[in-house]
Amino acid sequence: MKITTLTIRLSTSGHWASSCCLATHNSTQGGWKLDARHCNNQVKRGHCEHLVMSDEGRILCEDMYYEYEQLYSRPYITSGSKIPENLLNLSHSFGYDCRRRANLQLLEEKTLIFIAGQLVILLDISTKQQRYIRSCSGCGLGSIGVHPSHKYFAVAEKGKKPILVIYEYPSLKAHRILRDGTEHTFSSVNFNSDGSLLASLGSAPDYMLTVWNWRQEEVMLRCRAVSQEVYRVTFSPYNPGILTSSGSGHIKFWRIANTFTGLKLQGHIGHFGKTAVTDIEGYIELPDGKVVSGSNWGNLLLWNGNSIKVELCMKGGQCCHAGVAQPFALEDGQIMTFGSDGLIRSWDFETICNAESGSESNKFEMEPMNEMVVGRHACLSSIVKNSVPDSAVWFAQDSNGAIWKLDLSFTFTTPDPECLIFFHAGPIKGLDVCKNSHLMATTAMDRTIRIFDFLAKTELLSSRFNQGGTALHWAPLSVHSSGGLLVAGFEDGVVRLLELFDSTGIHNKGDTCMRLKQAFKPHHGPVTSIAYERDGKILATGSSDCTVFFFTVGEIYEPVGFVQVPEKVQILEWSPHSHHESRLLILCQSGHIVEVPCPDHNSLKTTKSYQLLELPRRSFCFKSIKSKIKVLLSVFFLSLMSVTQPKDEKQVPDDEKLEDDVSPMVIPRPHSPLHCGFYSEPGQFWLSMGGADSGFLYHCKFSEKQDEGQDQRHDEPFDFLKVLNADDDPICTITFNSNRQLMLCGMHSGAIRVYPLNPKNHTLNSMQEYWELSIHDSNYGHLQHICCSFDDMFVLTAGDDGNIFSFNLFPHQEGQKSLRRKRAKVPPPRDGIENEDLAQDIDDPAADSIEMVKQKLEKAHLCQDAEKKKSEKRKKLGEIQNTFKKLLKDNCDLPEHSRLTFAELQLDKCFEEETNRETLCKIREVQEQMSWEEEYSQMALKKLQEW
Repeated sequence: MKITTLTIRLSTSGHWASSCCLATHNSTQGGWKLDARHCNNQVKRGHCEHLVMSDEGRILCEDMYYEYEQLYSRPYITSGSKIPENLLNLSHSFGYDCRRRANLQLLEEKTLIFIAGQLVILLDISTKQQRYIRSCSGCGLGSIGVHPSHKYFAVAEKGKKPILVIYEYPSLKAHRILRDGTEHTFSSVNFNSDGSLLASLGSAPDYMLTVWNWRQEEVMLRCRAVSQEVYRVTFSPYNPGILTSSGSGHIKFWRIANTFTGLKLQGHIGHFGKTAVTDIEGYIELPDGKVVSGSNWGNLLLWNGNSIKVELCMKGGQCCHAGVAQPFALEDGQIMTFGSDGLIRSWDFETICNAESGSESNKFEMEPMNEMVVGRHACLSSIVKNSVPDSAVWFAQDSNGAIWKLDLSFTFTTPDPECLIFFHAGPIKGLDVCKNSHLMATTAMDRTIRIFDFLAKTELLSSRFNQGGTALHWAPLSVHSSGGLLVAGFEDGVVRLLELFDSTGIHNKGDTCMRLKQAFKPHHGPVTSIAYERDGKILATGSSDCTVFFFTVGEIYEPVGFVQVPEKVQILEWSPHSHHESRLLILCQSGHIVEVPCPDHNSLKTTKSYQLLELPRRSFCFKSIKSKIKVLLSVFFLSLMSVTQPKDEKQVPDDEKLEDDVSPMVIPRPHSPLHCGFYSEPGQFWLSMGGADSGFLYHCKFSEKQDEGQDQRHDEPFDFLKVLNADDDPICTITFNSNRQLMLCGMHSGAIRVYPLNPKNHTLNSMQEYWELSIHDSNYGHLQHICCSFDDMFVLTAGDDGNIFSFNLFPHQEGQKSLRRKRAKVPPPRDGIENEDLAQDIDDPAADSIEMVKQKLEKAHLCQDAEKKKSEKRKKLGEIQNTFKKLLKDNCDLPEHSRLTFAELQLDKCFEEETNRETLCKIREVQEQMSWEEEYSQMALKKLQEW
């Protein structure tokens, strides 16, 4: 079977028009067959003036569509399993990948479009309703672009030989599919001004620039752009034969040239000359062919041809923007720019166009005509204009998590910038759910903690702090009966207890409030994990400073003490109720595991330090066995092959040949990272490792020989379990539903994987079949957090791409009744909370930790005791001196023949000699220490004098 595209190109009035029909030619049957797509045979002449017909007379016409149900990626389910395809159904998206380039487009006045993991989200600004389009490849999405008519939009995929799909709006039907545009990822797509052509730019390894006649799914021109990372490609709005592309350390100017062999793409790389090389995020083409681009340091560069004519800056050499600058529009004789400083400025077009530099620095100074401050913390990265004609309204993407609505008319009646939506910015560092309501809490390095009602699909609260959040845990009901207590850890080592409650009855307007209950600083590094002991009596916090701190749980949390561990803490896991003893499993980032019993604060003594040196511990240091597993499997398969071969071909390999066929054992250096782990039985636990040791779950146990030091230990797992299709995709996080019949795994690739389990089987032998759905970005959306709601009706996920998703877990009929409430219940306030004073917070990131405070107090006590002893000695010496002076006076009052001479009053000479000897030794020691510096100084002085 061979796939062929038949095309005819006709040129009318200098414009290219083409049409194509994708057909399959069957060499055995000798005929053409149109690809299975919906096509109306009654073609409107106005839509298809030049038709290409197959042997069967069918055409690629304007009203032809693909079946979306046959395109979008579905969950992967193990063959032969009975797991339903709708095990998880997407409920809502609460995040925004605000740091993705050009991740905001406008379809109509009230509909924004952006990429969230494996989804394209169409957001209605007024109603906040979302519509979704899933990735077709299941490997992610690269870029989006909107047609000038706003009737179509392009979605460029990721993956092996990704496709580029043109969707119709508002029907969301798949209208055209463009294939073979790049090898792995599209980085940018852009329509020309009349929408007839589409340019796409591929990322590594091919960096392919392609110009498409997209209506006919036909490649017009193709050329390798550069060999560096590329960000953007656009058509000139003034000349359809001109394109510009830019990226890491380059800008390139393209022209569609008519040569003897046909149309060609001719590119000229921009030369920076005396100007420092910079990444170019944004640029605009001018009517006379010049280009204005931004720079990393905030100035504007005016390009004439492929060289810089002048560098534009403000008076006094100040930069046009603080940080990255990007020009984005030419409106009403003004060139508009925005920067990562949150400012939008407009500059006179004529002045820029005619700018000349008379200095060697090649700089031209000018002042902006208008300026708008978008927000205090804004960091603008892209901006799109309202589709309404003559509108001055723009929508801006903020890399700090917001989407802004801006009026750039620059008049006296211009409204202030309006923040439409505010999301987390960057990777999600913590996620947990309420234990008795459909509430979710999240935190990130953007210094905010957010509370979501995932039943009503709304954000209830956002609270900002002085430092970024790094860990989050919702307290169990045994600690806070109403379910309204959160424990949050921050990058400066501070831990805060936060009470969440409904303020109805306290304030006139009922609202969700969060109040600081207590703040303490147990660590001097970021808090990485927080966990309550199974009975809720002890709180443990782990940190990247290699310590785990324990606190007693009560109205006021009191410190118990801390233990030192070999490496940065990754996860804290308390033993479940099924274990006879309460113990804490401390999993460190590079494979060290430490287990300690729950400390008894009544029996422990921490007088001089909080360090619990007497607390017993067991240690385990993971030693890689993956290479050994591969050797064993290789030997097994070779032996199996020798047995299954026919007798006439059977050859039993000797030991030397077997050794040649088996790969040698390799121990990875450095150690593979530890992602997660959990208890199986007392003293035994499962580990998920990354790097070279990914692809397996390792069953480990503590050795009875604990004499070796932690740094010298090398312990091997006693069992392992193969994780299918995970050799390059390790499990990052694992959680279970309430009855432990489902094990939910967050994968490094951003996929969610669900294993049905036998809850009584600790060896996980029932972990065979699984259901997997790609949801977060496959490159950087590592799924680090996954939780089930208290009633197992929802699953929540959060990844490093900043996206947060909620799913309905295969609903039960009785569970549906609870969902009819439509809104989660917020815990009521405690009695008298309105009369309580606010707890004292820790605002200074350089504040001392609990241990440092104790050490300083201990040092102060020691200094105080030393001063007390000194004062007592001085007092005693003073008394002796007074006694001696009295004796001298009495001696002087005696008759001369009865007086003692001065020599007779002297003490034994050996004391004086010993003192003089000690003084000389100290002087000689100082001279030896200073001899080199003395000689060096004398030589330097001598050279100066001789010179």
